[in-house]
Amino acid sequence: MKRVTGIGGIFFKAKDAAALRGWYKRHLGIDVQAWGGTAFTWTDDQGQPVAGSTVWSIGSLDSDSFAPSIAPFMINYRVDDLHALVKVLRDEGCNVLEKIDESEYGKFAWVIDPEGNKVELWQPPIGQ
Repeated sequence: MKRVTGIGGIFFKAKDAAALRGWYKRHLGIDVQAWGGTAFTWTDDQGQPVAGSTVWSIGSLDSDSFAPSIAPFMINYRVDDLHALVKVLRDEGCNVLEKIDESEYGKFAWVIDPEGNKVELWQPPIGQ
């Protein structure tokens, strides 16, 4: 079974999220949207758009969105079959959180790595 197929997103916290978003927008040209991040669309070797994107987002330092991890970041990894991978990870003794979200954005689950970092697993909707 294929496990991780790529990176779906990078999320991190900042002491002053608005100021840091502004710095990235001004100095690195990242098109930071009102929701706090951007989605980099994927392209082929000729620069033509293909299905898929990578999300980049800065959140508030006091957010509990990465709990139970205390790390200031979380990486979202793309997977092909979320439910199968979650089962394998549990069978291997990994600390997989009970919650699995399914929405129009895809399927999401979380596992805690041995250092206590929360890792997000994402099965994108068909076509992405």
